[in-house]
Formats: sequence, C-alpha cells, structure tokens
Amino acid sequence: MFSMMQAAQLEALHLAEDPASGLRAVIAIHNTRFGPALGGCRYLAYADEQSAIGDAIRLAQGMSYKAALAGIDHGGGKAVIIRPPHLQSRATLFEAFGRFIETLNGRYITAIDSGTSSADMDCIAQYTNHATSTASEGDPSPHTAMGVFTGIRATAQARLGSDDLEGLRVAIQGLGNVGFALAEALHAAGVELLVSDLDAGRVQLAVEQLGAHPIASDALLTTPCDILAPCGLGGVLNAQTVAHLRCAAVAGAANNQLASPEVADQLEARGILYAPDYVLNAGGLIYVALRHRGEELAAITAHLAQISRRLTEIYAHAQAEKRSPARVADYLAEGLLYRT
Repeated sequence: MFSMMQAAQLEALHLAEDPASGLRAVIAIHNTRFGPALGGCRYLAYADEQSAIGDAIRLAQGMSYKAALAGIDHGGGKAVIIRPPHLQSRATLFEAFGRFIETLNGRYITAIDSGTSSADMDCIAQYTNHATSTASEGDPSPHTAMGVFTGIRATAQARLGSDDLEGLRVAIQGLGNVGFALAEALHAAGVELLVSDLDAGRVQLAVEQLGAHPIASDALLTTPCDILAPCGLGGVLNAQTVAHLRCAAVAGAANNQLASPEVADQLEARGILYAPDYVLNAGGLIYVALRHRGEELAAITAHLAQISRRLTEIYAHAQAEKRSPARVADYLAEGLLYRT
C-alpha cells in the first residue's frame, strides 16, 4: 500500500468501515498544495479491497492534475465506496460516509461520480459541509459539456486552421448526460454528427432531435470523421484502436481515454492531435468547485474559457517540442504541483 502511495506521490489514504451501515470506504488525498482536495465519490462493486484502493489513488492523482491546469484553488482527491452485496439502507450508508468525511476537517470535499447521485450527496451533506453536487447546487454535466465544446473549437483551430465547426464531421462515442449535451451544442454549431451508444434509445433521440447519423458502437472508431469525441468509458484508445482511427483529432469528455501513456505517442506519430482528457473535461470540476464556494453562474462561465486557453498553450508547446499534448499537459501539471 505504501509503495502505491509513494509511486503516486499521495499525501494521505483514509479507510473507514462501519458495520452498522455496511460502509467500507477509501478516501485518497493526493495533493493539497493549492487547497482542499476535491473529487468525486464512486459507489461500485470491486473484486477486492486492493482494487478499490488502487482505483482511488489513481483517480486522486488525476484530479490533482486536472485541478492544477484548470486554475482552481483545490488539490485532487477521490473517494471509493465498495458497494456491499446486500444493503439495507442506501441513505444510512451515505450518511455514515458523511460522518467519515467530517472527521477529515475539510481536507477532502466530495462530489458525484460513477454510481452516485445528487440524492446521495444530500444524505452526505446532512453530516458535513464538505459535499458538492447536491440537489440544490445542480448537475455539473452541462458545464462539462460546454467546456468540452470550447475545447473542441480550440482543437479545430490548432489542427484544421479554424475554430468554425460548421460542416465538420464529429463522431461522438457515448450519449450520456455529458455526451448528449455536447451533441446538442455541436449540432447548434452546424456540425454533422455521427453517434453511438449502447442505449439505442439515446441514439434514436439524437437522430430525431439533432439529425445525427447512427453508427454501430464497434464501427465508430474506424469511421472517417474530422474529430473523434470519446464520451463514454475510458481506455478506448489503445495500440490496436489508434492504428485504425480515421480522424484528424481526438477530443472528448471521457476520463482516462488512453490505455497507456505510450498511446499518446502513437497518436502523435500518426499526426492525430490529442486533446488531453483531464484538461478538456475540467468544466464539471470547475462548476462544482466555484458553485460550492458561492460563485455566480457568470463567473463560472467565464472560468470555463480557461479550458480553451490552456489547450491552446499545450498545443503550442507540443508543436514546438514535437511531443504529444498529453506529455506536455502532464509536464505542466507536475510543474505546478511539485516544481514551482
């Protein structure tokens, strides 16, 4: 466990167990240099405890990088609750988790993530002030999508020579809350949409409302397009899939799109511009961070513009240094976290 912490440069790892509620939770605090650690709470079944701990550590590190380049006064953290096979009361479990967060005295602030909802955050918020994404604070998904949209414009400018998206073909993989909101924004900008999702109903909605072209999920990655936007599960870009991509750029909302760091170099070698996912999808983090401290919507929207500015900076470095934007983003984030 300590070797995992050292490898990720993790500040602290907290474990909690509450037999009465069924709570078994991990909170990983990666970095608090710029402020309290902020990151979502996952509620998932894990094969074993080590997998849950590893997930929390890896994701907390990613949140630190995301927060650093997003320019918000927070570090990175992540919580994982191991979903019990039998649960008497979900509300009781999340209330217990709220009490656990409160013992950390503000060093970690939680938010929704895979498997959790605003209703869960409301339960947590009964016992601590260090919870975001409550029903009253609103859904961050539209803001994540808007950040991705502005980042796609910056990517088009860098790779195609113009940020005017009209007439471009964008392939969206995944039409969840963020993916569909992104599709709506792209449609309004005159983009030709190619879409796939495991939920046929979401695809049909995009066809009817946005004039999208439905593509089979296993065919989307090899479909010719200007920009590929992965907005579903992570790890979709690997040595095999990248070899068959037929796009000029990859810019999507999904987390951890690269199966390994080396895949970024493969994209670079093929001349495919890659928008580092944690830079591009930082809109949700910006929203929950600023909303939690009482900022108005106008201030939040203004801060979202930093995403395209940061991407433009990364692309300029990448071009000058003949390196992948993913490598440049990591270097810039690590400079802020560790070297300045």
